[in-house]
Formats: sequence, C-alpha cells, structure tokens
Amino acid sequence: MHRELSPVGLAPPAASYAHAILSTNVGRIVHTSGVVPVRPDGTVPKDLGEQAKVIWETISALLEAAEMTPANVVSITTYVLADGAEANSLGIVMAARDQALGGHRAASTLVTVPALAQPEWKMEIAVVATA
Repeated sequence: MHRELSPVGLAPPAASYAHAILSTNVGRIVHTSGVVPVRPDGTVPKDLGEQAKVIWETISALLEAAEMTPANVVSITTYVLADGAEANSLGIVMAARDQALGGHRAASTLVTVPALAQPEWKMEIAVVATA
C-alpha cells in the first residue's frame, strides 16, 4: 500500500525521512489540522521536547480513532518557532518524530516560522495517513 520512493541518483534524505511515499489502493485518508501542544486538561508544556511529546500523543490518538497506526502516516509537516532556542533545537523535534514513528519513514517537511497562533505554542504538526 505504501512504498518509499528513492530513485537512483538522488542524494539521501538529510535525516530519517523519505523523499516521497507512493500510496496505492488507498481506502481511507486522514488529514489532520495542525496539531498543537495542548494537553487534554488545557495546559501547554513550556519545554519544546514536552510539546513535541504532547503533539505526537494527540496524533496517535487521532490515528487510533481512524483505526490506523504511525505506520499509516505518509506525510508530515512540522512548524517550529524560528526565534530563540527552538530554532537551535530542531534535533529534539526530529527525535520526537522518529520515536513516535518507531522506525517508519514518511515524507517529512520541517519549517521554521516567526510565530504560531498562540504565543505559548513552540511547534505544531500536521500529518496525512492512509489505509
């Protein structure tokens, strides 16, 4: 159903992601909005790593509701604040992605931005998953 595309002659990806994913015979598709680091009780952790953990827990819950797992994720777009320490901590964000995906690789884009919708949010993530 999903196959990583890695044609001969391309440089390898810069981290643990796929250049592209081919999905065939897809029956169901989940498109998330930008998932933000808000816990079920409404609180937002201050630490970037904790925000990433909260976001991936939310994404996992959304996938489970669709009867999917992280192995169904085909595309990830991550937005991280470009100011302050967050811009220098992108490794934390990528490590959280890699841990949440458990070795599965998806097409992935990481973008630094000047601001998000709420000042306490340091990142948000949108995914596409297929089954």
